[in-house]
Amino acid sequence: MPFYCRASRAITPVMITLAHLSDVHLAPLPPVRPSELLNKRITGYLNWRLTREKTLDGDGLTRLVRHMRGQNPDITAVTGDLMNLALDAEINSAYNWLETVGDPDQVCVCPGNHDAYIAGQLDKAMDRWGSYVAGETLDENPFPFVRRVGNVAVISCNSAVATLPFMSSGKFDEHQAERLSRCLKLLGDGGFFRVVMIHHPPNQESAHPRLGLYGARDFRRVVAEQGAELILHGHTHKSTVFSVPGPTGDVPVVGVAAAGMAQTEHGGHDPARYNLFSIQRLGTSWQCTMREFGYQRLGSEIVLRLSVRLY
Repeated sequence: MPFYCRASRAITPVMITLAHLSDVHLAPLPPVRPSELLNKRITGYLNWRLTREKTLDGDGLTRLVRHMRGQNPDITAVTGDLMNLALDAEINSAYNWLETVGDPDQVCVCPGNHDAYIAGQLDKAMDRWGSYVAGETLDENPFPFVRRVGNVAVISCNSAVATLPFMSSGKFDEHQAERLSRCLKLLGDGGFFRVVMIHHPPNQESAHPRLGLYGARDFRRVVAEQGAELILHGHTHKSTVFSVPGPTGDVPVVGVAAAGMAQTEHGGHDPARYNLFSIQRLGTSWQCTMREFGYQRLGSEIVLRLSVRLY
């Protein structure tokens, strides 16, 4: 859907709720043919058998999504890594899972590095997932795309690229940066609360050559020039809050723990969680509160772990 015109300032001030999930890594892994492992997938498959198979809990994910849907969010942002090896069967399983999260007009997805595990598979996933990975765009390029709900605009970026074995880095190139800049300018002029979603965290500290985001400086430069109200990411499998500079102050950057991570975690990862943001404009100011729900190290209940006002 083309996104050509500026948004109107005549927006009714209502409370919008936005849910954030990431790093689903759907389990169990479907049967894998030997021919499908004659590439980078062999390393991911071995990692699954040795580590991830013991930590990812499908039942825990089901209960987490059910709990999140009980909050009746207006829109849900999923910041990538729905799959593990980007197998054709996983692409279909991910679509079926997205249907349990909500209708396409209520769920917005940006891909992660596991969704682009080998060349060509992200294109297949985009075709299959359809409206879940689509919205208003500036031109024929699929990213960034925009979803508008009331006075909130969610801008979905893509950092997912196929990489060499043992690499999980992302890329945000100058062309996508230019399009993001235009989107943020249009939506800022229109008075929207702008939420940017991207799989890889855009902070310099995470820019490890093997894990980080190539183009993170360009991403931060765009935000510093045009502004945004909130940035959401995944990839780290940890609950984090930090900030990057904006034109009038710091912009909160929020990461969420992997939605598919069981409580018997490995590698310092947090148990499965999701975040819920309540957003409202009051006069000339924004009010945004974040609540984190999820599992604890002990016990089987999903609990409110954190409530913090961002604005």
